[in-house]
Parts: sequence; structure tokens; C-alpha cells
Amino acid sequence: MTARIIDGKAVAATLRAGLAERVKSLGFAPGLRVVRVGDDPASGVYVRNKDRAAQQAGFDSATIQLPEDTTEAALLAVVRQLNEDPAVDGILVQLPLPAHIRADAVIQAVDPAKDVDGFHAINAGKLAIGQPALTPCTPKGVMHLLAAAGASLRGARAVVLGRSNIVGKPMAALLLAADATVTVVHSRTQNLATECRRADILVAAVGRPELVRGDWIEEGATVIDVGINRLPNGRLVGDVAFDEAVQHAGAITPVPGGVGPMTIACLLENTLEAAIARRGA
Repeated sequence: MTARIIDGKAVAATLRAGLAERVKSLGFAPGLRVVRVGDDPASGVYVRNKDRAAQQAGFDSATIQLPEDTTEAALLAVVRQLNEDPAVDGILVQLPLPAHIRADAVIQAVDPAKDVDGFHAINAGKLAIGQPALTPCTPKGVMHLLAAAGASLRGARAVVLGRSNIVGKPMAALLLAADATVTVVHSRTQNLATECRRADILVAAVGRPELVRGDWIEEGATVIDVGINRLPNGRLVGDVAFDEAVQHAGAITPVPGGVGPMTIACLLENTLEAAIARRGA
């Protein structure tokens, strides 16, 4: 068996095009502000891609660049200003932040109605109990990819490898809401390979390069690889050993070109949802 490749670039492009059409009908441009502290190179590339995608889709998007030595108090003041700005529908504080700033304090300072990262405790809590909420972009993107792949979730055995607040936990909540039977596994799970082999749907989000081997995958399973890891030779790989996994899976996302493009597209989707909810459009 050779798996069908789930093309995240194509799915993201379709989603962004649909969002652009919806924005044209609104009569206003949803406002997105990204706050970046310092000059982390990887963050810089990501933020530029966000700005370009947002502007192409008709959003009012801008990045607020702050120096590395910005104090936590100064950053919180910027967040408060954005909370109060009626032209701003979505706020994203780019992570990681410098070590002297408490990331959680900043995340919880964002107005939950403008929290387009979906990280605020109020949004996380609503998601956990099945209420409408702004949802973390990467898990939301995974759900779009599963839909595009034609994966049947109702009653399916879904295994989420990873338990982070950013991906693993919200991913499990979204799959549960779609009527999958969900198991969350992690670095302390015994017989990890055996647990992964039970999966009809496997979402790998643990941040360890090529941890998941081909023989960990049930024949015909759908595999979504959230991991992005750079090897010493510069090559980007996921959490799944792709060349092995493609011989067992029914469908699989590549790295790069799988989940990554979906994150920005879902950030725009969240911003549009926040704008419509705030403005009653």
C-alpha cells in the first residue's frame, strides 16, 4: 500500500479563497494585529507569511514589532490598547516570548473575544465542554484536513500523540465533538507503539523527529503529522517517519506542506469569526 498524500497547501488555498469571498461581502475588513517581541528568525518568517496571507484575503492586518528588552508591563499595556481598539477583531501575541516575560500572563490578558490563537482559559474551557469558542489554529486545521481526506470520524478510533495545551488537548476535544473515540498518548505512555497501532486516525504532535515508525501504523489509517523538526543536516521532518509510514497509511500529510499551511488559514478563519461575532455582521 502507498498512502494518498493530503495536500495541506491546496486545502489551505481553498480555505483562504473562501474567506476572501466572505470578506468582500462584509463591507469592512476584519482587523488582525500580531504582536512580536524580539527578532527570532523563525517567528519572523512566520509573521511575514501571516501578514501576506491576511492582506491577500482582504483583512486589515499589521504587525507590532517590539524590542527584545520590552518589559512584561509594556507588553501588557500594548495588549490592553488592542483590546480596547474597536478596529481590532483579532490579537495574536507571537510565541515564544523572551524569557523575562510570562507567556501565560500575556495570553490571559488578551480579550477572549479577540483571542484568535484560542489559547485563553475561557476559550479553552468552552472548547472542553462543547460550547462555541475560538479554537487553536493547528487543531482546527487538522479537522479541515481530515474532512478534505474524507476521513470518517464518527465512531473511529482516534489517537492523539501529545498533550500540549496548544495542540494535543484541544485536538482531543475536537475529535470527541466529532464523535470519535479518542485516546491521548504521550511520553509517559506504556507500550506507545501498541497504542498508536489501534488508531484509525493518528494525529502526531509530540515534537520528536520521526518518532512514529511505519510499523506503528494500522494498515489504511489516516495519519496527520503536526510535527516540524529540523535535523542537524537542515532537513525538515515530522514526528512520523514518512518514508516508512507511507507504506502503511491510507492517507498521510507530508512535512512540510501538510498541517503547516493550515495554521495561517485557520488564523484568518478565527479572525473572521471573531469579527462577525463582535460586530454582529
